[in-house]
Amino acid sequence: MTSRREVLQSLGALLAAPALVGLTPKGRVVGGGFVDDDSTVGHALRDGTLARSPSRPMRRVAVAIVGGGIGGLSAGWRLDALGLTDWTLLELAPQVGGNARAAQYPGLEGQRAPWGAHYLPVPDEQAVHVRQLLRDLGVMDAAGRFDERVLCHSPQERLWQHGRWHEGLAPLDAASRADREQFGRFEARVAELRACGGFTVPRARGHAMRVVALRGSGAATRLAREVAALDQCTAHEWLQREGFTSPAVRWWVEYGTRDDYGASLAQASAWAAVHYFAARASEEDGPLTWPEGNAWLVHQLHQRLARVVAADGQPRVVTGAPVARLTREGARWVVDTPAARVVADAVVWAAPLMLLPRVTPGIALPVVFDHAPWVVANLVLDRLPEERGAPLAWDNVVYGSPSLGYVNASHQRLGMPPSQPVWTWYHAVVDRSGPDARRWLQQRPWSAWRDEILADLRRAHPDIDERVIRVDIMRWGHAMARPVPGTLDRVRTLQAWRPAPRLFPAHADLSNFSLFEEAQWHGVQAAEQVVEALR
Repeated sequence: MTSRREVLQSLGALLAAPALVGLTPKGRVVGGGFVDDDSTVGHALRDGTLARSPSRPMRRVAVAIVGGGIGGLSAGWRLDALGLTDWTLLELAPQVGGNARAAQYPGLEGQRAPWGAHYLPVPDEQAVHVRQLLRDLGVMDAAGRFDERVLCHSPQERLWQHGRWHEGLAPLDAASRADREQFGRFEARVAELRACGGFTVPRARGHAMRVVALRGSGAATRLAREVAALDQCTAHEWLQREGFTSPAVRWWVEYGTRDDYGASLAQASAWAAVHYFAARASEEDGPLTWPEGNAWLVHQLHQRLARVVAADGQPRVVTGAPVARLTREGARWVVDTPAARVVADAVVWAAPLMLLPRVTPGIALPVVFDHAPWVVANLVLDRLPEERGAPLAWDNVVYGSPSLGYVNASHQRLGMPPSQPVWTWYHAVVDRSGPDARRWLQQRPWSAWRDEILADLRRAHPDIDERVIRVDIMRWGHAMARPVPGTLDRVRTLQAWRPAPRLFPAHADLSNFSLFEEAQWHGVQAAEQVVEALR
């Protein structure tokens, strides 16, 4: 794969608000609207105003899983593997998946497109749970070979710089000698830090290695201390201290922090910035991706879990079921939703951690999170724009843009290219604080976003206004917990946190990283703790 790290070595399913219509600067009619982001239900939950039916039926299960993202689905998957199938999963939204949901365009040749997470890096052999899931879903065979249909097809990545598209994402076109020297030095620095073993996915393996190294002496201990010290400053401060002043190098590193963390160099911990480059192999065959992104994994996992029904004959996975209150009664937990009351012996909390104190009396978070807001838009085109330079790829990035570019959601489709392709545009809001950004997201009209998206794409596609026919927009107010300085301390605190008896957190917030592997890891760990507790 020519990856960033390798350079360093129906309409009905959109759930949109009433359709909006606007004109491009050239007078072309563009439809679209905001997708339902569950904020209305979320705000009612936050404010304690979620209405509940007075005659709710009661369900009795061994385990209640709260949250249907990757963490919650993985907890159910692991519970089944361990022989505990008496559980129910309660998801606030109308569909499971969390930030790995997808749009469905059945009227456009059945096209699908992501609303968030859109790929999974090829897991190394130490990511045992990820590899086991991929084997279960038929993506990887017993010999560790991946289905070539889900490995990202070529061409994979390109960058718009100096008036044309270039293969790959390294901003090296017409780079000066000083720029190239700094890229080489950055590569060497990352390789040195990677060798310490403290940067891994899932993060827990690296944490364990770092703890062991810190107890020793010599070069390994000095490097482990240096790695830990990275978390006490921002990426901007570290780059300055290391003498990485090249605008191209700084853009390159910030593209990574915005891509994985929704954070600028001034926001992200230096440790997190290095983690982006050092935690994975410098070369890989992937990533694994689908037209709808990681929603494919969600769908397959959901279908697998749905084969088994609860003891009372009801589905085990229940959507549109926000948890309004979680209370301890004797040795059991009572989980209240607007439509039902669930009594469970144990609870796996796989929803964002910030919601737990809102619904559970007496519980407070031991750390404070900074959440990154995102905007993701799916653009429907009636034909592709004209190109200059490298051909359309899966990932398409404009150098110097405030956005993260766009993914060609039609790239992984087999057979003839669609007559109306779909592009997914990503933008992490890093130029204002989280609370200010969330208020701004709620107040800014769809037309303003439409104009900004088209202006951004116009840098590389001057004729985009003549091609786009629809712009649908998802606003993620709390897309992910940002790894700002102090991440290692927050994670260490959360590792030791036991909020209540038989209540097991299982969300990627526990790693301060919104990555598939982290969410799965915590879902699996919570499931194993549940089985141990109930036995």
